[in-house]
Amino acid sequence: MSSWVSRRNGGVFEAVVAQADILHSLGAVPVVLGIEDEAAAQDGWRIEGIERQLAKPHGPAAIAYAPELRSLLDAAQLDLLHLHGIWQYPVKAAGDWAQRTGKPLVVSPHGMLAPWITSRNAWKKNIARALWEQGAWRKASLFHALTQAETADIAREVPAASTVSIPNAAPPARMSSAASRGPVALYLGRIHEKKNLGGLIAAWVKARDRLPPEASLVIAGWGDNAGIAALEQALPGAAGAGVEFVGTAFGSQKAALFDLARFLVLPSHSEGLPMAVLEAWAEGIPALMSSNCNLPEGFASGAAIDCGTSVDDITAALVDGFTLSDEAWKRMSSAAKSLALGPFSRDAVAQRWEAAYAGLL
Repeated sequence: MSSWVSRRNGGVFEAVVAQADILHSLGAVPVVLGIEDEAAAQDGWRIEGIERQLAKPHGPAAIAYAPELRSLLDAAQLDLLHLHGIWQYPVKAAGDWAQRTGKPLVVSPHGMLAPWITSRNAWKKNIARALWEQGAWRKASLFHALTQAETADIAREVPAASTVSIPNAAPPARMSSAASRGPVALYLGRIHEKKNLGGLIAAWVKARDRLPPEASLVIAGWGDNAGIAALEQALPGAAGAGVEFVGTAFGSQKAALFDLARFLVLPSHSEGLPMAVLEAWAEGIPALMSSNCNLPEGFASGAAIDCGTSVDDITAALVDGFTLSDEAWKRMSSAAKSLALGPFSRDAVAQRWEAAYAGLL
């Protein structure tokens, strides 16, 4: 269960899609529950063949209040409930279900307990803690951390929590040719202030004279009105610098962007474990990313360059990346694909989830 079962939920939706696929592969019968929104109909194909139940929303979208979730949960006759994401009404619905049924509840915060997140609109989160979050957290049988950093975040917020650390799974690696890859940096994800797109665009402009003449920065993603407005405000400052916003990209559109990209760039202030990086690695695309992406394996293996979050650091990483020799880039590409085929592969992640679920059941 999550709040929005659509692109509106960003990387959390991608994780839900992958988790449903893993459950199906393990012989379980997954049921996906969430709240109806305008994108749900468009994105239903992502979980085709899996039961999906959506509740009608009531009131402000930020709270994701949907009282119908209670009856949907009961009708689903679940043996275990896995909640993806926090700070909204589905957390209360999940906690109430766990208390009502006595069955296991797994909570995946997806990076939403990171200090950068909890410090934003902290007064709202304090109200949520008091009204429903802490009560539901106490009823959880297991908290799921994507990284060791998130394990520490959970321990700080829920000291008594039992926690397991399992990363997101990369999609299946795809054979792709490096021959057609031009000097394209790709940003793919939500258009949100935590992604630091303003800093990325400013860094691109600053680095532009030291990049290949045909180099371009392609920004693909979706966001709320405030996020899109902030991006559109930043774009005029990059006029003539080869920066393009192409809107949302899914399916064949996303595949086409990956075919062009030499690097995925993600200078985020805060992440859980970004699916966009894992998707890029599965395509053999190295990353220019901040340490806040919580993927130190990328730096250790040579599949990523640390771009930091400041304009100067991102500028330096862009120049370093685009002045690599072809042989050096190919080594990075090979390291990226090795991570997607190894510790972040679906089979490796599925084995860890099978053990975690079996222990609770």
